[in-house]
Amino acid sequence: MQGSRPARIGEEIRQELADLLSREVRDPGIGFVTVTHVKVSADLQVARAYYTTLGDETARRTTAKALERAKPFLRQRIAARIGLRRAPELAFQFDESIAREERIESLLQEIQAAPKAAPGDGEAPAAPKPADPRPAGDGRLDPGRRPGSGDE
Repeated sequence: MQGSRPARIGEEIRQELADLLSREVRDPGIGFVTVTHVKVSADLQVARAYYTTLGDETARRTTAKALERAKPFLRQRIAARIGLRRAPELAFQFDESIAREERIESLLQEIQAAPKAAPGDGEAPAAPKPADPRPAGDGRLDPGRRPGSGDE
């Protein structure tokens, strides 16, 4: 489990990376990049930055190469801005979770938009719900009834 200091440092690095990528990095290979989150190791030596970008697979590869080229510059600037004794090594990784969320959302929309088949249209009707094996009532004991005095 990650402590609060690595999480705090990760959030600071995320903010600084977002600012640096949008204002100071002039590499044309870096398109519209969003840094989604940064995980910092417990010893603060490695910071893994997760990002997303607009475009297809080619744009994604171009952005990954540009981020690798910009890594030394970004690390130097982050060290100066955050004030850590030793700046963490940066590692960039494309964030697949956004694409998965979009895929799930599209599947849910397809299911919702699909016409409902009426029973008798070739589909088997839904099975009836099984009866509840518990006795009727809410299952609590009657406080006015003594144990052993059954309704014979």
